[in-house]
Amino acid sequence: MRIFTKKLPHPDMPAEEKAQLLQRSEYQERMVESTFLYLTLDLPTAPLYKDEKEQLIIPQVPLFSILAKFNGSTEKEYKTYKENFLKRFQLTRLPPYLIFCIKRFTKNNFFVEKNPTIVNFPITNVDLREYLSEEVQAAHTHTTYDLIANIVHDGKPSEGSYRIHVLHHGTGKWYELQDLQVTDILPQMITLSEAYIQIWKRREEDETNQQGA
Repeated sequence: MRIFTKKLPHPDMPAEEKAQLLQRSEYQERMVESTFLYLTLDLPTAPLYKDEKEQLIIPQVPLFSILAKFNGSTEKEYKTYKENFLKRFQLTRLPPYLIFCIKRFTKNNFFVEKNPTIVNFPITNVDLREYLSEEVQAAHTHTTYDLIANIVHDGKPSEGSYRIHVLHHGTGKWYELQDLQVTDILPQMITLSEAYIQIWKRREEDETNQQGA
């Protein structure tokens, strides 16, 4: 991927001083190319609403909304102890297998918080062509992915447990694994879980959909 980084002046700095700093070379946008093992998808802040029965309503977000981080134009601010940066990302090559890590956990000095937002995603036909830079799109014949594994975290950050949804390629059926217990699961139930890590497989040709979803 390409990573574009731009250093920002301190937000409390007077406007005139900011303008002067922004003219310096260290505040100009820089680009580096980097390999990646997985893509980290950031969840929006999750306010919990209550309905008329005082039951909590869990917020939801489409997968393509959080994938927009890698479209080459979406900017996000990153803060360090001393400096702030604006970054944007653009994919330049798609691997045969793609791993998404949905960032549910954030740490501060006192405890770990978990974001319970549900990510709405199709389990087949996820096309990532639009996230590639224009000059490399022509070199990618296949840009569509199907989900083959979904790791779920249930419960509180410190006390939770994990479940795994796995596609059996030979039959096209999905199974849920937790410890030594293996059960069938309907594909539409997978999308209701608090997905944490996902593995997607690229279609190398026009494959027939065997997953029934």
